[in-house]
Amino acid sequence: MSLATSPAQGLVDALRALVGPEGLLTAPSDLAVYECDGYTIEKNRPDVVVFPTSAEQVAAIVRVCNRFGVPFLPRGAGTSLAGGCLPVGGGVVICLTRMKRILHVNYRDAYAVVEPGVVNLWLTRHTAPQGWHFAPDPSSQGACTIGGNVATNSGGPHTLKYGVTVNHVLGLEIVLPDGEIVRVGGPPDDLPGYDLTGVLVGSEGTLAIVTKIWVRLTRNPPSWRTLLAVFDSVDDATQTISAIIAAGIIPAALEMMDQLILQAVEAAFHFGFPLDAGAVLLIEVDGLEAGLDEEAQRIAEIARQHRAREVRLARDEAERQLLWKCRKQAFGAVGRLAPSYCTQDGVVPRTRLPEMLRRIQEISQKYQIPICNVFHAGDGNIHPILLFDERDAEQVRRVLEASHEILATCIEMGGSVTGEHGIGVEKLDFMSRLFSPADLEMMQRLKDAFNPEGRLSPGKMLPTGAACLERTHPGRRAAL
Repeated sequence: MSLATSPAQGLVDALRALVGPEGLLTAPSDLAVYECDGYTIEKNRPDVVVFPTSAEQVAAIVRVCNRFGVPFLPRGAGTSLAGGCLPVGGGVVICLTRMKRILHVNYRDAYAVVEPGVVNLWLTRHTAPQGWHFAPDPSSQGACTIGGNVATNSGGPHTLKYGVTVNHVLGLEIVLPDGEIVRVGGPPDDLPGYDLTGVLVGSEGTLAIVTKIWVRLTRNPPSWRTLLAVFDSVDDATQTISAIIAAGIIPAALEMMDQLILQAVEAAFHFGFPLDAGAVLLIEVDGLEAGLDEEAQRIAEIARQHRAREVRLARDEAERQLLWKCRKQAFGAVGRLAPSYCTQDGVVPRTRLPEMLRRIQEISQKYQIPICNVFHAGDGNIHPILLFDERDAEQVRRVLEASHEILATCIEMGGSVTGEHGIGVEKLDFMSRLFSPADLEMMQRLKDAFNPEGRLSPGKMLPTGAACLERTHPGRRAAL
């Protein structure tokens, strides 16, 4: 679509009439901001970006897009890492960041109602004085929106114990691809009928646009213990992870950082991490005060049995918060290591983590691409970070091939190619490896039921044709 054509100008005029001149972007320099999300390897500029402030405006925008026959897709903060916000066919990006109100909090029934542009951390800060929080806590929680969390079914460090986003979403208000506003689910637990809320959470904006969210609130734990276990090798650290879970202990969080990421984090935050360590585990247990010391002691003993050279206990809340700051801002610290990075999001059974980390190191050496690791070790959700320079086409090719070899290995080990980042456009080629043709056909039938014209978020999540290879880059095909 070219804005120089009269139908496109008519589209812009119609959208401007809905949201006003301040609610619309069409200048190339403005649109460049919206040509990708956190997955920067693939880019495509939208034709228009529009900023609604209500569900009614979203519905009206959708109807205008349908009238002009142009594709459209929702976008939050753009922190997603698999190209979920990429406007594949151009068209209209519906940016929901101005829908950022916390509409209602009901502490008695333990839920809140929020708009999709509410930043994850805002809700926890809002409810903390009353002793509550929103449990899903992605590493980007200071920037990512709850609407984006719903789209990709985000996780985070504390979801090992508390569950991922779908476990904390009670209901949704959505705009269907034809512009109809519908509500599914709601505050009561165990509503009868089909779980349409569960269908929509994790659908990556391919079925509907979320405009309101009923979320479950979680009581703040009375007490916690936060430990840092230091190991000389990644292998010892990963063996410890399995041993902790095998002992019947389910920590609130169980995270791993390897030597390369430790160097970046230490340079950024000066916590005092030992730079010669092969890996560290950040482990937190929470709950009633009674029994926490015993549980922390058991974890420390297991770590030492697996050759931990040191186990530290956070002395106070300030030290605990600094530890979590180091972990949650680790991705930002990676900028000290390379001008560009690509974060993968595979899942393997916990017992295969030692083998998987060794395989990642082999892949790093094979493609001559440095890879650092910081991830949700407790549930086997790995996040290898591939370091490169996006300006070098040869490095980009090697990064894509290395990434796809890592994901292929996850499948071989009985895992998945995503734990929380989603499929987006990056991992389309792997859907036919994870699912049978019959599975994919059923998913397509579900998508068609919601999105029959295919204008909402085209080219996402489900492959088209044999394996969507006709639209993937040569480097991606080579990895297959």
